[in-house]
Amino acid sequence: MTEPEAVKTSNQVEPMPPALSSMWRSLKRAREAEPLLLGVAFSVALLAALPDALLALWLRFLADGVLSGKHAEVVAASIGLGASAAATWFLRVISDRTQRRFRERVTIFLEAHVARLHASVASIEHHERQEYVDRLAMLRNQVFVLDHMYWSLFTTCGWILRLAVTLSLLVSIHPALALLAVFALPTVFTSTWRPEVERKADERGSWANRLSRHLFNVATTAPPGKEVRVTRIGSQLITQRREAWERWYGPVAAARNGSALWQSLSWAVFGAAYVAAVVFVSSVLKATPGAVLLVLAAGARLSAYIGATVGEIGFLRGFWLDGSRRLAWLEDYAASIEQHADAAAPETLEQGITFEHVSFAYPGTQRLVLDDVNLHLEPGSVVAIVGENGAGKTTLVKLLCRLYQPSRGRILIDGLDLARIMPESWRSRLAGAFQDFFRFEFRALQSVGVGDLPQHENVTAVAAAVNHAGADDVIEQLQHGLETQLGPTWPDGVEISFGQWQKLALARGFMREEPVLLILDEPTAALDAETEHALFERFAAASRQSGSNGRITILVSHRFSTVRMADFIVVLDGSRVVESGTHEELIANGGHYSELYGIQAAAYR
Repeated sequence: MTEPEAVKTSNQVEPMPPALSSMWRSLKRAREAEPLLLGVAFSVALLAALPDALLALWLRFLADGVLSGKHAEVVAASIGLGASAAATWFLRVISDRTQRRFRERVTIFLEAHVARLHASVASIEHHERQEYVDRLAMLRNQVFVLDHMYWSLFTTCGWILRLAVTLSLLVSIHPALALLAVFALPTVFTSTWRPEVERKADERGSWANRLSRHLFNVATTAPPGKEVRVTRIGSQLITQRREAWERWYGPVAAARNGSALWQSLSWAVFGAAYVAAVVFVSSVLKATPGAVLLVLAAGARLSAYIGATVGEIGFLRGFWLDGSRRLAWLEDYAASIEQHADAAAPETLEQGITFEHVSFAYPGTQRLVLDDVNLHLEPGSVVAIVGENGAGKTTLVKLLCRLYQPSRGRILIDGLDLARIMPESWRSRLAGAFQDFFRFEFRALQSVGVGDLPQHENVTAVAAAVNHAGADDVIEQLQHGLETQLGPTWPDGVEISFGQWQKLALARGFMREEPVLLILDEPTAALDAETEHALFERFAAASRQSGSNGRITILVSHRFSTVRMADFIVVLDGSRVVESGTHEELIANGGHYSELYGIQAAAYR
């Protein structure tokens, strides 16, 4: 079997759900958030359309009444005009305020919903695969204005009601005037087609737009500030940023100009039809002045209504429906990751963890990062994983954390396939710290405490984790101890060094007291070798002492003086396990591990 056939990867991104079903799902989300306000906002938006649409009818009655000398008709038409004007203003104000309240409340709900979906996805593929990153970057931009989508839907329904009333008034003069709606169809088509064309051009160049923003952030934010100035690359960043922006904007501008030309032509067709309708009523039908006035008023309003309707439909199609489809896709994607998981994680490990012919290639690629890995990790053991950069150490850790599924083979937890274990259940039994940790700019208490959410405000538990990680010196140097706000951009916030951040991240990994798997993926890279060795000795001793639950501790480090304390050492090279055993066994074998150990030992002499 060839390598591409052996690995289950795909360069294709799953298509987004259909537009109408996605729209319906978004409406259900709004109903979940504010069922009463949804109904009220929609009803008021429709009511607000009626008085405005009837103005042309009152103008007809007024003109005919004046010309025929019918005083009662003039008074009735005048009252109708006044009532329509007042009702239009009143209902519009009520509609705007109702919709504003509805939008504000739904915005919070939808933002929380999207954030929850992001956080609940078991895999991190959507954060690392370029096609997904582009799709989700646009959703993140859209989620902040998703409330406008509901306003647009209500408004569109109001404009459609106005159109229906206006066409009914025109048909009452002569059925042929309904053809005005036919001549308006090109405007409808171009207005709904145009946003889709522009959106596709925008999405094709999304990577260049993201690059432009990234370069701008590099040139203007604090973290890269020192290197930007020392290397004097500021002007180069500006130039590259401009080039990236042009690569995005050029195709987008061309799409906008081309679609605008077609839309202008469609409006020219409708304008000619409107002029012909007025001539037809006044010259061919020889209708009454009131009827001509109705056609003039209704026809003029028809063009405005059509313009507003197709504009809102275009906005709905190009933005709201697109945002709804992205949201529906994210919901489906999050659900699909867990659809085969139905088992709970074990409370203790009795058989250990087994890798059976595990291979892995990152989605969208065919290059194997892990190739036919077979391992058995005994319960209660301390396991070290070593290898040069790119050997697959972090990838193996990601698979253990269930951040990815193996492309081939399986990982067994006490004989149960890890793919069967519910991600949330499994991760509740994990603990650890990573080299690429995140700086949670909270109070120090919370920054550490979030490692075990139920205990995140428990001072005793946090202090114990800090002590376990050897981070007491960090807390002692903070003016307010655990109550100190971290991050200089916040009120009373302080900045701490990278090494101090790393110690707090390490403490965060020790918040859970009884995990079955403790992963330490180079979490002390910023510390000196002696400190790292002392910390790992403490971790290894603690793991062996708490062997009642069969905890496995995994150490990933480039420092061979540290990993020699492990019970079992796994050596990765070129995506494969080339050796495994104790330190003494591997040295005696004289293989890859012995060679790397000798090189490092010589460097310390």
